[in-house]
Amino acid sequence: MLKELTVNAKELQVKLLKFMEEHIYPNEGLFENQLNEGESRWTVPPIIEQLKEKAKAQGLWNLFLDDTKNGQGLSNYEYAHLCEIMGRSLIAPEVFNCNAPDTGNMEVLIKYGTEEQKQQWLEPLLNGEIRSVFSMTEPDVASSDATNIQGSIIRDGDEYVINAKKWWSSGAMDPRCKIAIVMGKTDENAAKHEQQSMILVPFDAPGVEVKRFLPVFGYDHAPHGHAEVHYNNVRVPVSNMLLGEGRGFEIAQGRLGPGRIHHCMRAIGAAERALELLINRANEREAFGSKLVDKDVIKEAIAESRIEIEQARLLTLHAAHKIDMEGAKAARKEIAMIKIAVPRVSLNVIDRAIQLFGGAGVSDDTPLAAHWANARTLRIVDGPDQVHLRDIGRLELREQLQQKQPQMEDENKKLVLK
Repeated sequence: MLKELTVNAKELQVKLLKFMEEHIYPNEGLFENQLNEGESRWTVPPIIEQLKEKAKAQGLWNLFLDDTKNGQGLSNYEYAHLCEIMGRSLIAPEVFNCNAPDTGNMEVLIKYGTEEQKQQWLEPLLNGEIRSVFSMTEPDVASSDATNIQGSIIRDGDEYVINAKKWWSSGAMDPRCKIAIVMGKTDENAAKHEQQSMILVPFDAPGVEVKRFLPVFGYDHAPHGHAEVHYNNVRVPVSNMLLGEGRGFEIAQGRLGPGRIHHCMRAIGAAERALELLINRANEREAFGSKLVDKDVIKEAIAESRIEIEQARLLTLHAAHKIDMEGAKAARKEIAMIKIAVPRVSLNVIDRAIQLFGGAGVSDDTPLAAHWANARTLRIVDGPDQVHLRDIGRLELREQLQQKQPQMEDENKKLVLK
């Protein structure tokens, strides 16, 4: 369902587009140069902090939050339009303090954190002073089924003791990373979805060990990075527990719905930029006696890309609107659908652009290869395609059977009366 954006959302959209043109795109190369020239890959390029201050000064800060105290009070539907714009550059989300996993972690703290937890960890995250980690996935189990998670969170007096091996903890390599939200089991004898809990673990706590760095298709995503992190007899106060023991799944569901909207709209933004680059390249290059843009095969690629992008955007905006109106639980099928459809579309469009660019497309001369690698991970991040396909099938079958049930009951009554 398409609806008119509020005046505030439209104004932010205009400001954001201008900021991208004036500050983000021109500084993508500088970001890479500063990163390469730093003491290590895990040193924050100065341009990032400079751009963050500019964004904050213009009110383009914490746009994902739906309250006016810390954000702009935007709905998921409204923010989706802005998230797409930010997705056009891989450095943009952090500049506006709208980068994963910090957005999800901040939402968790806002919804479920105590006042003490908010003061200690939420405020510096809202200010962009620190970064954070979400540690759920484990290397030794199929974590697409979170009930498999084996990490333990055991109470010992006034403390909890955490022992867990986690990987794909995004942001763990960042020198600004100060806090982790860790998911583990507090009671193996509880009901299946009440065994798990989430707890706050300071990243400098004794026993927290960054075991190894994990690249993605050869990209290090520095200075953010991903890592395998071991929590070895880490002790934290009981007050670090989020919401209460056995509430981990409840928190996870509250965290993932809006987050998938963010991921998908950013992927659509990447697809839009890829199409734009494709068209510009085709208009500049000649082969076999004419411009590439005049060849039917290129026009077909452009048309297919536009069709797919529009379909993906409409589906995602529909899911965002349903979350706003009915909540993430009611929009479960729509959320799963975009998680399948959007990465596929993004990959298709980016791949067409890479093909047209040829050797330049697979190099670092354009952002296409990096965007493709990022889009490919989305088929795994927040649940692999197969899990979402299963859920969509189950929900569709349930809806169809529920619709037929009254009709079957009426037919049975008629047979009894006869």
